[in-house]
Amino acid sequence: MKNIKLIIFDLDGTLIDAYSAIEKSFNYLMRNLGLRTQSSNTIRRLVGWGDVNLFKPYVLPKDLKRALKLYRSHHKHSLLKYSHLYPQVRTLLRRLKNKGYKLAVASNRPSKFSRILLKHLGLSGFFNYVLCADQSKHSKPHPEMLNRIVKRFALKKSQALYVGDMAIDAQAGRRAKINTIIVTSGSSSKSEIRREQPFKIIPAIGDLAELF
Repeated sequence: MKNIKLIIFDLDGTLIDAYSAIEKSFNYLMRNLGLRTQSSNTIRRLVGWGDVNLFKPYVLPKDLKRALKLYRSHHKHSLLKYSHLYPQVRTLLRRLKNKGYKLAVASNRPSKFSRILLKHLGLSGFFNYVLCADQSKHSKPHPEMLNRIVKRFALKKSQALYVGDMAIDAQAGRRAKINTIIVTSGSSSKSEIRREQPFKIIPAIGDLAELF
């Protein structure tokens, strides 16, 4: 890790546990559309691909626009009530910042909700740059966001590290040719993560501190 100058983080399942907030908003829109609500485990498995893809399997195409409006109107409030940081996140980010690392976010969440989360949980000041799927042509696992972040800091890819929680994060890192560490606190199973062969797998985000 001696050459690393930039650390890029995913949000949901990596730094922030917002699964309860997502579940509340998901089932709110399902009830409003007269559809069957889903279990926590089912919803958790859908997280990470962006909010439209979250409920797309359950909503008719003609209702997607209304569903998105219902979901987002509810979610801006549920995020504030039901989201929290994973243990040691603030300590980890402060330590990395004090050591001089550039910190960035690459999230498939819309930028509005990513910034709501970062501000509410007191993380905004730690990050030099935040890039979300609605600011890119492609979402993860496409490598575009990671490539753009590295380019913004005028660094080599060997000087960057990406930290996520899902198999698609490992795929994005591999496609971008950036070493990727996966935390097993998110919505992908360990077997799904192992199949993608990331640089390293850790059980908790706080364990990242040991590498620096």
